[in-house]
Amino acid sequence: MSKGPAPFLNLGKRAKDLLYKDYNFDQKFSLSTSSSSGLGLTATGVKINEDFIGDIRTQHKSGRTTVDVIIDSDSKVSTTVTIDEALTGLKTSFTFKVPDHKSGKLDLQYNHNRFALNSTVGLTSTPMVELAATIGTSEISVGAEVGFDSTSASVTKYNSGIGYNKSDFSAALLLADKGETLRASYIHLFNPTNGAAVAAEVTHKLKTKENYFTIGSSHALDSSTLLKTRFSNSGKVGLLCQHEWRPKSLVTLSAEYDPKVVRSPSRFGVAVSLKP
Repeated sequence: MSKGPAPFLNLGKRAKDLLYKDYNFDQKFSLSTSSSSGLGLTATGVKINEDFIGDIRTQHKSGRTTVDVIIDSDSKVSTTVTIDEALTGLKTSFTFKVPDHKSGKLDLQYNHNRFALNSTVGLTSTPMVELAATIGTSEISVGAEVGFDSTSASVTKYNSGIGYNKSDFSAALLLADKGETLRASYIHLFNPTNGAAVAAEVTHKLKTKENYFTIGSSHALDSSTLLKTRFSNSGKVGLLCQHEWRPKSLVTLSAEYDPKVVRSPSRFGVAVSLKP
């Protein structure tokens, strides 16, 4: 495994995960099972208001190759073939959807001790192309990403950033949205034993001069129960409690209160994930 810089998409990921990961305000259920032959099966259902959507995912691993097939409730089939370490440090994946014949794309990820490259190319005559790169070490890295639409010959995105990581804290500064947004994030781990940590994200819109912030905390009540909180400048307050009632099987309860929503200021959600 490379000890080089993190991919560009991972800049600020530790803080983002604490603030947003696993918060869910719908009703979600998933059941996963696997066999010793490398075949896995996951069924997922989500109830959003009065609508219910779901999918079935099968995954088969054989050596360095993984094949994922997802069938959703609209009968669309998505297939991803991933080859890990085709060359040292290189990960390749090919994705396509049926019946969308224009959905094919090729992803390449390359990790080195001093740089990381990620590219996505649409497999059409006029593809979308995305490229991201970081240079540095496992502690400090600088990177950028760009997207190009060959159909309109236009740049769809360009972002840049810098990240600094240590075992007990991580900080990142990103210039996003084509240079219109400046976003800083920070996370600090106070107690590795119980995972007590705090994180903050501050966003500044350069054109409108608007500022936003979100702060949050995470703390393990015991070996199987995690409690997370968050608060934003708009007054939103969020709470999450996740309990592992058996190995790899989780029940997650989420709640949020938004004082600016008059008719229904509170939202609640539950997610159950079973892995027999």
